[in-house]
Amino acid sequence: MKFIALWVAALGLAAFLAGGQTAVGQENFSGKVAETMAAGSYTYVLVDTGTNKIWVAANPVPVKPGDAVAVTQAMAMDNFHSKALNRDFAVIYFAGGIAVNDGKPGAAKLPPGHPDLAKDKPGQLPAGHPALSGKTSMATVDFTGLKPAPEGKTVAEVYAASATLAGQSVTVRGKVVKYNANIMGKNWVHIQDGTGGAGSNDLLVTSTDPAKLGDTVLIKGKLATNKDFGAGYKYSVLVEEAKVKVE
Repeated sequence: MKFIALWVAALGLAAFLAGGQTAVGQENFSGKVAETMAAGSYTYVLVDTGTNKIWVAANPVPVKPGDAVAVTQAMAMDNFHSKALNRDFAVIYFAGGIAVNDGKPGAAKLPPGHPDLAKDKPGQLPAGHPALSGKTSMATVDFTGLKPAPEGKTVAEVYAASATLAGQSVTVRGKVVKYNANIMGKNWVHIQDGTGGAGSNDLLVTSTDPAKLGDTVLIKGKLATNKDFGAGYKYSVLVEEAKVKVE
């Protein structure tokens, strides 16, 4: 089998929602491709496992009906609407990886000219391999001098009074420690202000307004509690449809 690494941009759903949460509910399964289509930035695959048929969405991958596939790190999303297809899926799985059987058993082949992995030590890049760039899941931020918004609340205060504030508008000033853009039509912003402890120091905000890591922002939106996105991602506190002003 030839492994094709596919990290979901939506979701990024796992990455964008996790924000320090533990990923649970991931599934692995395999079967035959019954149907496939490409739309937007995704390949949609209907996988026949032999007992049921499951729709899977992933980054573009060359696959055709009849191919044997193994789906890894898949997370279910209920009632998903694909704008590119103008189609609703009652349940669809966003795949972290797909292996496609190309009829050539044995070890996967490296691209022509790629350094031989066997010559390098485990855990290190092959000699001559381009340096990899990446982002940490959370930015390290200095909160010195950051003051609460006038008539606003700190992150810790929002958590402490969440039962009372549910459904109401809240205003918070903080710094962006994690940012995922344009996922399900929204930007997903994690802000902190140096208050609170584990489980009450990071506030997830959804908005159509842009921001970037390290920005000081003033956010105002409706507080939601006990929000469940499925696949094990539950948030006790979340600010939705927020206005985000970069200061």
